[in-house]
Amino acid sequence: MQKQHYILVTEHDNGVYQLTLNRPKVYNALCDALVFELSAHITELEKKDARAFVLTGNQKAFAAGGDIAEMQGLNYADVQNRQYVQQAWLGLETRRTPLIAAVNGFAFGGGCELVLLSDIVVAGRSAVFAQPETGIGIIPGAGGTQRLIRAVGKAKAMQMILAGHQMGALEAERSGLVSQVVDDKEVLGEALRIAGNIANRSKPVIQAAREAVNFAQQSALSDGLDYEKQRFYGTFALEDQSEGMQAFLDKRQPDWRDN
Repeated sequence: MQKQHYILVTEHDNGVYQLTLNRPKVYNALCDALVFELSAHITELEKKDARAFVLTGNQKAFAAGGDIAEMQGLNYADVQNRQYVQQAWLGLETRRTPLIAAVNGFAFGGGCELVLLSDIVVAGRSAVFAQPETGIGIIPGAGGTQRLIRAVGKAKAMQMILAGHQMGALEAERSGLVSQVVDDKEVLGEALRIAGNIANRSKPVIQAAREAVNFAQQSALSDGLDYEKQRFYGTFALEDQSEGMQAFLDKRQPDWRDN
């Protein structure tokens, strides 16, 4: 029997890779195998030439949450011993390459947690975000309680997690969960355009900038400013700093060297 591929990989120009969640019959529910496959693709493509990722689903669903059928029979010991699943999620979190989520339809539960792991989120007007886990007797377990509050604040996070509030695309944009809302048919194209803009910049500089911004979420301001300074100083050790500034003065496109 042919192996099911839960992630479809499409290569675009200049190190941009589109990763499409591929369980359409169950609205891209996140089974363990899908999470492993996604994490493995990202790890391998980062070793290759990846400069930006676009993660997407289909018109009906980005991802409708975890696979309830897979989880229903688990007990406390089973869940505690599933460290391999947490390692796969950790691989998604610790990547060094920017990830843009292109969201249409449902982004519920684990799907919303994937959005929260993304660096930029482009949503169609049909997109709906939710952390509905308390309605089935559990709480979010892949970062939802921790990252959602950082994105939308305590009041909105509590409303979504405790009361099951579903946040539409425009509310999500106003709340800080979504970067940009476009028509549904434009979501993927806009996400790929943004990915292309990122890929056209210096790879180590993009990595440094991303890591500095992320550091701000887990540090005091004074520590963050110190970290930023060190990463800023480090860019002056790169050929790309000299090339980028010279290209600006010459009114031409830079020819990045440190990639």
